[in-house]
Amino acid sequence: MEKLIIESTVNSPRIVLDPEEKKFEFSGESRPENVRNFYLPVLEWLEKFTTNQSGLKERERTSALNCLFNFEYFNSTSAKYILDIFKSLNALHLLGIELEIKWLYEEDDEDMLEVGEEMSRMSKLEFEYVISDA
Repeated sequence: MEKLIIESTVNSPRIVLDPEEKKFEFSGESRPENVRNFYLPVLEWLEKFTTNQSGLKERERTSALNCLFNFEYFNSTSAKYILDIFKSLNALHLLGIELEIKWLYEEDDEDMLEVGEEMSRMSKLEFEYVISDA
């Protein structure tokens, strides 16, 4: 499956969904003018990838994915779509794909840490919390 790369702008994050490298990455700020239009292709790609994986025999599936979430900021509308991304990742997890999810946050940004903990709880996925160097 083709990878999906969306370069960051002032208002939107950089997104890399690269199944060949087994790397999913989200970084930057997320406050696009039209959040739905921005995230819809990402959610569609994840749905297609999950469908692809579910059609494969277990030994042919991707064994593991490294998922990095390094948001500097995201607005409340983006949060809903980010949670939808985690729900898509949970569908992959339920197929037996191992997920290593790293949630980066700045040392003094307790809010971002708490949001990560809440996303983990709501999506039923385990996160590793990492203090970023930024």
